Amino acid sequence: MATAETAALAYGRSLRDLYVIRFGFAIIWVGIMVATVADATEPTALLTVVLIVYPAFDAGAVLWQLRVDPDHQRSKVAEWTNVVVSLAVVIALGVSSSITIHGALAVWGGWAIVSGIPQLIAAIHHRRSGGQVAQMFSGGISVFAGAGLLAQGLRGNGTMTGAAGYAALGAIFFLVSAVRLSVRLRRSRT
Repeated sequence: MATAETAALAYGRSLRDLYVIRFGFAIIWVGIMVATVADATEPTALLTVVLIVYPAFDAGAVLWQLRVDPDHQRSKVAEWTNVVVSLAVVIALGVSSSITIHGALAVWGGWAIVSGIPQLIAAIHHRRSGGQVAQMFSGGISVFAGAGLLAQGLRGNGTMTGAAGYAALGAIFFLVSAVRLSVRLRRSRT
C-alpha cells in the first residue's frame, strides 16, 4: 500500500512539474506569437516556425507524461492519440502556414478539436492524481474553441491571434492544475 501511495505522490509531483513547464512554455510562446506574427496577413517562415513549435512541444510533453505514469495497466490510447495527432499537425501547419494564414488557422482549429478530446479523456483517467478538473475543462473548451477557429479559417477570416488566445487560455488551465496539485501534495505530507 505504501508503495502505491509513494508512486501516486511521485506521479502527482511529476504532473505538477509538467504543468508548470507547460504553463511557462505557453506564456512565452504567446508572447513571441503576439510580438512577431499573430497579426500576419501573409505567410512567412517565422510564422511557420512559431506555429509548429507549439504542437511539437505538446507531443513531447505528452510523451514525458506517458513515461512517468506509474499505472502500467490502464490503456493509454488517448495520450498516444494526442501524440500522433500533434505530430501530424506539425507537418500540416508546416505546409498550410506556408500557403495561407486562413489554412493554418483551420488546421490549428482542427488540432484543438482532435487534441481536446484525448486531453479530456486522459484527465478523467488521471482524476485521482489531483489537479485534473482544470484539465477536463481545458479539453472540453479546446473542442469548442477549435470549432470556432476551424470555422474562421474555413470562411477565410480571422488571424492567428485566435491561436495565441487559445494557447493563453490553455496556459491558465495548466497553472490552475499545478496549483491544485501543489495544494494536494502539501496536504498529503501533513
